Amino acid sequence: MVDEIQASDRLEEFTYIAETEGVVVQVEPMYLEDAPEDEDLEGNHLWAYCVRIQNRTEQTMQLRARYWRVLDSLGTVSEMHGAGVVGEQPVIHPNELYEYDSLIALETSSGFMGGYYDMQLADGTKLQITIPTFTLDRPGEIHSLN
Repeated sequence: MVDEIQASDRLEEFTYIAETEGVVVQVEPMYLEDAPEDEDLEGNHLWAYCVRIQNRTEQTMQLRARYWRVLDSLGTVSEMHGAGVVGEQPVIHPNELYEYDSLIALETSSGFMGGYYDMQLADGTKLQITIPTFTLDRPGEIHSLN
């Protein structure tokens, strides 16, 4: 969904924030106790995460691809990449915001996730926009970094 950015920019609602070349990416993960019945996800632990992408530049851009690197608490690394996000390659105009929700499943009760988006400006220039690394933690559990 693409929206006009509000005056408050709603930054305070999100825990994880990164800015690259005038594009702000905000992420808020949430642990889900029960996996939705219709989801085809492998893993014992499930998180939803909401992402907001704000175009604070003067140029229109399109999100062409994504790259995610996921690390679970056992040190297992998974990499995911593909065209767009949630089946879309959104065009984000100056001062607009694009928001989407997605899911990630892990075998462990904690981990980290981060990556980048490949964006393309109207003139063909390509940008790599950082997605902030965020934690995936099951609430109420003690976690430590090894």
